[in-house]
Amino acid sequence: MSTEMMTEVMTELALPQAKNTTTIQVSEKAADKVRQIIADQQPANGAAPEKLYLRLRVVGGGCSGFQNKLDLDPQVNEKLDDVFDFHGIQVVVDKRSQMYLEGAVVDYHDELHRQGFSITNPSAKSTCGCGSSYTM
Repeated sequence: MSTEMMTEVMTELALPQAKNTTTIQVSEKAADKVRQIIADQQPANGAAPEKLYLRLRVVGGGCSGFQNKLDLDPQVNEKLDDVFDFHGIQVVVDKRSQMYLEGAVVDYHDELHRQGFSITNPSAKSTCGCGSSYTM
C-alpha cells in the first residue's frame, strides 16, 4: 500500500462518524396515521407527490416553559436536522430539540376518550394543569 493510500485510509478512520441514531421512538400506529395524513394531502390531479417529513421539535411556550410540536415539513436543513426512519416514515428532529427529546415516544390514540398524537417525554420534570407544556 502506498504512503498516499495509507494516509487517505488513516484520514477516513479519524473522521467522526455521523450520528444517525436516536433514542426517540415512533409507534407503528403513529407512523400509520402520519402516512394517512400525508396521503390525504397529496394532489389528486396526478401531479407528482410532495416529499413530506414528520418534524418533531421542542419550542418555548405554555405556562411551564416547553412544548412539543409535530408538523409536516417538506424541507430538511442538513446542517441543523437529523432524519430518522420509523416504520417507513421519515422523522426530522433538529439537533437542539433532540437533546430535550431523548427517550421520547410518539404515539397515536384513537379511542373515544383520547384521540390524537401524544408525545411521552421522560425528560419532563412536571407538566402544567392542562398538560400542554412541561418543565425540564
